[in-house]
Formats: sequence, structure tokens, C-alpha cells
Amino acid sequence: MAASTARSAASAITRVARVNAVRGFIAPTVSRRADFVQELYLKELKAYKAPPVKDSDSVGQVQAFTLPKTPKSPEETDLASSLKEYESMAVEVEGNEGAAANSSTPAVVEDWLVDEEDDEGAAAHH
Repeated sequence: MAASTARSAASAITRVARVNAVRGFIAPTVSRRADFVQELYLKELKAYKAPPVKDSDSVGQVQAFTLPKTPKSPEETDLASSLKEYESMAVEVEGNEGAAANSSTPAVVEDWLVDEEDDEGAAAHH
């Protein structure tokens, strides 16, 4: 008999727990109740349909696009003669522009990496 009373007590407790869970779900607390204004706003938001966009809606709002004129190069007419003149020019080397044209011997190239010491500056430091 003790076993049957224990079973009936356990079933009664589970029954009460189920009823409380259902009641809590059906009757929400005040903080969980939906706001009337929010519901109305969401309903109107879902019902809103944007007006269709027409091709003529942009008329007067934006300018019509036109391609700009292609510019003409000032050197375009004389390209062939300019190229021929450039090819016939003599090669200029820095330091011996006039000497290389007059003499057939190669010009002496100075060693520009040599560090020259000043005689006056060396005596003043010692």
C-alpha cells in the first residue's frame, strides 16, 4: 500500500506541475504581453506596398548623359616627320658634347668617386 500511495503522490505532483506550466504559457506576465502600439505599427508596416517605379520618374530630376567631344592632339599631324628627326639626332654624352664630334680619340673620363680632401680643412682640424 505504501507503494501505491507513493505512486499516487508522484502522479499528483506531476499533474500540478503540468497545470502550472500550461497556465504560465497561456497567461503571460505583464512584461511579456505584446504592446498594442507595436502590434498596430507592425501590421501597418506589413500591409504597406511601395508605389511602382516608372521610367519617366527621373525626368527633370537628373540631366541626360552626353559623351564629351574627343580632344584632338596638337602633334597628331606631324608625327612622322618628328619621328624621323628624332632618329637622325646625334647622341649627346654629358661632359664632352663638342669634343666628341671634333676629335676621333676617346675623351678621358674622370673618376668621380674619389673623395678629394681639402688642404686647408685638414690643417685646421689638427
